Amino acid sequence: MTSSPPRPGPAPPAPGGAAGAERLFELRAAAVSDFAGQAGAVAEACHAMAVRFHRGGKLITFGTGGSSPDAQHVAVEFVHPVIVGKRALPAISLTTDVATLTGVAARDGMAQIFAYQIRYLAEPADIALGISADGNDPSVLAGLQAAREADLLTIALAGGDGGAIAASPVVDHLLRARSADPRIVKEIQVTEYHVLWELVHVFFEQPGLLAPGVVS
Repeated sequence: MTSSPPRPGPAPPAPGGAAGAERLFELRAAAVSDFAGQAGAVAEACHAMAVRFHRGGKLITFGTGGSSPDAQHVAVEFVHPVIVGKRALPAISLTTDVATLTGVAARDGMAQIFAYQIRYLAEPADIALGISADGNDPSVLAGLQAAREADLLTIALAGGDGGAIAASPVVDHLLRARSADPRIVKEIQVTEYHVLWELVHVFFEQPGLLAPGVVS
């Protein structure tokens, strides 16, 4: 049995002083620039989300490890906007119910913790947003697969090269955080879902922008 090639790790430590700080900023600037280059994909994802919200759908978020609190963060941004005057939109995170998570994991396996909940909590008008730091989280991929089977809109935030999630046909909209450093991936993904929140409201608050072809 052959072993898979080692995955690239984070960049080597930067030197100290001003040179070190500049190096750290350079690493992040490259990832931010790459994300900016995905502006078209971001606009398409946000437009599709706004259409679903307009139809009465809700946002369902999920992720494991460090992506678990990110999923909760996204949900609360929509339900209780930090910017006064912005409309609250329905959203839930599948990472908060410990009894359900552990019960499903014990009986059906860790990979099913989100897929199981989606099968029983989701409606066809809803939006599934899966977050994975490396794009290879089997539970996030299974959740997106279950969402597709239930006719939800599927959106993924995936780090690195996007991994198995990027290669899957079940993802309608993919946003990558291209970096081998998990810290930078985390920072970019926080920016990604803040941008999603902001642009969804731009579309949602102007119904004339919800027509097909607006972002093409």
